[in-house]
Amino acid sequence: MNNEFFQVGQIVNTHGIKGEVKVMCLTDNPENFKRYKKVLVDDKWLEILGVKFQKDRVILKLEGINDMNTAEEYKTKFLSVPRDEEPELEENTFYVVDIIGCTVYDTEGKDLGKVFDVIETKNNDVYWIKEPKQLLIPVLPDIVLDVDVEEKKILISPVGEWQDED
Repeated sequence: MNNEFFQVGQIVNTHGIKGEVKVMCLTDNPENFKRYKKVLVDDKWLEILGVKFQKDRVILKLEGINDMNTAEEYKTKFLSVPRDEEPELEENTFYVVDIIGCTVYDTEGKDLGKVFDVIETKNNDVYWIKEPKQLLIPVLPDIVLDVDVEEKKILISPVGEWQDED
């Protein structure tokens, strides 16, 4: 999937007999589903007719899915929304999809590899580099000095200054 769309959920099960689907939310805030008018499933736009919340899941009533058998056909499918409909982020805040694949350099010009994933922790995010050498970078102002998603570059303090030596 390209960067023009964001995956916002995955249908994990059916819900009831009227064709509702249970969705695992892939955004920070499940309430976003109240804002979405329609979602893209495969290559088809489906209007959202109803949104409910249940524990850690979102229950959606989608256009054209009116019974449990039809809902069953949508299990494991991803829901996407156009990126340009998402709100602008605050300064120095980025979408994970924009961080993944960025090359990380330190202030001495050393290429440390590309961000493989972003791990969310209670206190701060962590950028995970797998290759050439595994590295976990806490996203803190004195470590991550600059993020340029246009250039796909991240500048950090030299690892030796902040990482505990073994």
